[in-house]
Amino acid sequence: MKITGIDIGKLRVPLHTPFKTALRTVEHMEDVVVILNTDTGHRGYGSAPATAVITGETHGSIIEAIRTVILPAIKGEDVQNLNHIVDLIQASMFKNYSAKAAIEVAVYDLFAQSLNTPLYEVLGGGEPFLSTDLTISVDYIDKMVEDAVDAVDRGFEALKIKVGKDLRLDIERVKAIYAAVSDRALIRLDANQGWTSKQTVAALRELESSGVELEFIEQPVRGDDLEGMKYVTERVSTPVMADESTFGPKEVIELIQMRGADIINIKLMKTGGISNAIKIADIAAVFDVKCMMGCMLETSIGVSAAAHVAVAKAHSITRVDLDSPSLGTINPVVGGVKFDGAEITIANVPGLGIESISELSMMSFEKAAAC
Repeated sequence: MKITGIDIGKLRVPLHTPFKTALRTVEHMEDVVVILNTDTGHRGYGSAPATAVITGETHGSIIEAIRTVILPAIKGEDVQNLNHIVDLIQASMFKNYSAKAAIEVAVYDLFAQSLNTPLYEVLGGGEPFLSTDLTISVDYIDKMVEDAVDAVDRGFEALKIKVGKDLRLDIERVKAIYAAVSDRALIRLDANQGWTSKQTVAALRELESSGVELEFIEQPVRGDDLEGMKYVTERVSTPVMADESTFGPKEVIELIQMRGADIINIKLMKTGGISNAIKIADIAAVFDVKCMMGCMLETSIGVSAAAHVAVAKAHSITRVDLDSPSLGTINPVVGGVKFDGAEITIANVPGLGIESISELSMMSFEKAAAC
């Protein structure tokens, strides 16, 4: 099974409500979708969102990286040579993690298809069921409480609360949500790099002293402020999770060795794909550090791949934050992984199991070049 070419499209899915964090406000998900073609007729699917404030990539840069650099590096390669292809992808260019992730996911999809086996079984097996949390966007206190109660009523047993805009108001937001639903759901906090290390310590100490028990706080300080992460981790009881502070395996080792975080958030779009996500999960297991499998604001193509990895690496990936398909008004992907509220179920079909994608707008290479 040799790679012969690629089709590129765009997929746009409106959100039920605007997605608000300390960094941005978004009203729809929009992915670049790649379909790798082979000489046997098999097709491998991958995707990547534009997350300029995190990975530095736009739709245009993702498409151009794939079209002019990554695809030429792997075209003609036999899918059975998985490790060699992965090495070619990762060495093809500097950074551009989301573009690499989109292609890697498609290659892994093809590899599992070539074995006529679901991807999670190829990666090591496991129980093909997951339960995800749900994100509560930054908003007025009453609206956030309303959204939290609604989420719990819909069966979500863990909520990730977005904060990081206004420290004093953030504290009141958390207290109000905790009072409303803490007896029915775990509360996770995501500050999206919105606080300083001293602000974080002050906020968490106040919350802890008032009886608020958080499962963790995610990336409270800037991603490049590793000393700030360590400062917080050493001074609060609440577990600290690293997100933007850890893109790849080397950064994970550094942060763990300096005791800069208690938990690692793995996202395929940060790691450059499945291969490095697996390495991070295994590294964390060596140090007895737990991980969460997360995602960007993206459609269920890339999130499906993340679910397969989370199942296969459940020994170290003990938390799941794969809720973005639930935030959309539709799921345009037919087949493979089923997203039903908090429950995620992987079908027993080869690869990712994607049968078709509705609402997909295909692009010619000429249009892709002009994107």
